[in-house]
Amino acid sequence: MKVLIVASKLGYQTRAFAEAAVRLGLEPVLATDRCGSLDDPWRDHAFPLKFHRPAESAARLARQVPDAAGIVAVGDKPALAAAHIAHRLGLPFHPPKAVEAAGNKYLARQAFHKAGLPVPAYFRVPLLSGAAEACSRASWPCVLKPLGLSGSRGVIRANSPGEFLAAFSRIRRLLDSPEILRGRDPALGFIQVEDYIPGREFALEGLVSNGRLRTLAIFDKPDPLEGPFFEESIYLTPSREPETAQVAMREAIQRAVTALGLTHGPVHAELRVNEHGPWVLEVAARPIGGLCARVLRFNGGAPLEEVILKHALQREEEPPLLDHAAAGVMMIPIPRDGIYEDCSGVEPAQATPGVDGVEITARHGQVYKRLPEGGSYLGFIFARGADSSAVESSLRQAHAKLAFRFAATLTVLPKR
Repeated sequence: MKVLIVASKLGYQTRAFAEAAVRLGLEPVLATDRCGSLDDPWRDHAFPLKFHRPAESAARLARQVPDAAGIVAVGDKPALAAAHIAHRLGLPFHPPKAVEAAGNKYLARQAFHKAGLPVPAYFRVPLLSGAAEACSRASWPCVLKPLGLSGSRGVIRANSPGEFLAAFSRIRRLLDSPEILRGRDPALGFIQVEDYIPGREFALEGLVSNGRLRTLAIFDKPDPLEGPFFEESIYLTPSREPETAQVAMREAIQRAVTALGLTHGPVHAELRVNEHGPWVLEVAARPIGGLCARVLRFNGGAPLEEVILKHALQREEEPPLLDHAAAGVMMIPIPRDGIYEDCSGVEPAQATPGVDGVEITARHGQVYKRLPEGGSYLGFIFARGADSSAVESSLRQAHAKLAFRFAATLTVLPKR
């Protein structure tokens, strides 16, 4: 039985899904954004896709793999391609329009507002328009966001007109970079401006079946995410919030799922909670990113990838239930811009009580940038314990034992 795995060619989770499929007795078929002109450059036998042309790619792939029994997607752009492929093949998945809205901050805000969910005041600005006019419409504090990026990349808080103009210019430079322009995403021709939402931030991992949300886990984010940039680091589950607050979060995400029109597949949602209740930031039509999924284990040790694959094939024998007291992950932040050389202290970090894994994913010789320009992490630390507080302590202790070394990058001076 074949299962399609639509993913980035460089995604952390691609191999995890392929291995999970084999464990379940399935035949994984990869479809990635690899170059279609080269003969299998990644040696994974993946079908080439063009994420900036999802409908066209879907038509081609549907002809090549007409007998797929299910489909999963890893990442925002792969999710849109998967939605088109699923529509062609009649496979259960979120509809293309719903995935498109989920991946576009402006369309999502429109859907949430129409459904009666609380949303901040917002407007979008064409990237080529004047920053001064946009600044005159803003309230303080506000947050500037590129419409098509994820993981807080390019998101900047501004507390004054001066900070707004500087942030607008900085985001414009990022979106004009060759790396971003290669994605050919029309949504990246806009910057969204929103009133800042105070409060604590949380994440929710879930599965949607026939439009109904089933919550798998709620994550606390213990670090204050108040700006000027919003670098996520630690995720802890179960949440330490009272049950009434967790119920309110689940209900808000269900309303957001319904508003977007998501129907079948995983979702990863972000929200803030303050004295007015939960505010949905986004609901992505994909699972949690990076290697963070490793923190979740269900029904005696099954990883999230197996749960999602069974759901895609509608082969769930029992409801997925977390099988640990408390767990957490730290996405190791980038301490400075530069060329990564090495990391010391990994063995002492792994020996920290409660820590059950340290994985450094940074590559020697690769250039890394901090947020808001950067879009990756140096690695991941995983921990388990009796409660979330103990897990948080283990993660912070392990991180303190790591030391990263970077070489400076060359500065290109402007021509005179």
